[in-house]
Amino acid sequence: MKMRAKLAVLAVVVTAFLWRDTFDPESVRGARVLVTGASMGIGEQMAYHYARLGAQLVITARRESALQKVVERCMELGAQKALYVSGDMSNPADPERVLRQAVALLGGLDYLVLNHIGNSPYGMWDGDTDYVRTLMQINFVSYTQMASAALPTLEKSNGAVVVVSSLLGKMTTPFAATYASTKFAVNGFFGTLQHELAMQGSNVSITICTLGLIDTQTAMDKIRGYTDITPYPASEAALHIIKAGATRQKESHYPWFHWFTCFFRDWFPYIRDICIQKSFNY
Repeated sequence: MKMRAKLAVLAVVVTAFLWRDTFDPESVRGARVLVTGASMGIGEQMAYHYARLGAQLVITARRESALQKVVERCMELGAQKALYVSGDMSNPADPERVLRQAVALLGGLDYLVLNHIGNSPYGMWDGDTDYVRTLMQINFVSYTQMASAALPTLEKSNGAVVVVSSLLGKMTTPFAATYASTKFAVNGFFGTLQHELAMQGSNVSITICTLGLIDTQTAMDKIRGYTDITPYPASEAALHIIKAGATRQKESHYPWFHWFTCFFRDWFPYIRDICIQKSFNY
């Protein structure tokens, strides 16, 4: 019993150490930030948090009218600078163009926050491989394009790439084959890039944020009728991502307990799959 008690205390101490909040808001004040997919959802909430922290922002998405409204709100909230560049990440020419324009507008770059995603079907796989290619360009290839173009600038500023990924890039569930495939690709690429930058002694950090179900309107509309899994607030997820990037974490999880979800993923695969399948309606 004494040994079990000691192990329990050790587990509590280690957990408290791992999840302590070391974020300094002043570290973001004046930082030059590009946030993609910022016209709505998590990206919009990140823009507002960065604004409250006094950052210099460029946001991007497809809809110019929505970007204008977000920029106006960012200035009201205290952003030192808030600008937008519209772009369509399904167009292979746009990712690098947006990155170059953002760097020119900000005079450099400290944070590249890759958050945008394309619309993906939610339901049984229908065999549409053409749309897999389209979504791969938006959700994955454009991430690699922007990160590659940003690395020389981020190297000069000791900057960071912050990648918004998903629990669906770590483990699979029904109804999201196309989306999950793009997130597995994102995790694979940026996990590898973390190793290579470290081996090269690079100044650039890469943070991969693994998110569970977030209560954005798009996500809620898709899962309605399919599952009763509890969603978590987009505003809290957005702040978590900002803190993880600013503290240069290699990987973060929101909600926090998904660290354990990923940790135990492969321990009991049969039970895991039964639990997952029973969490969805078909």
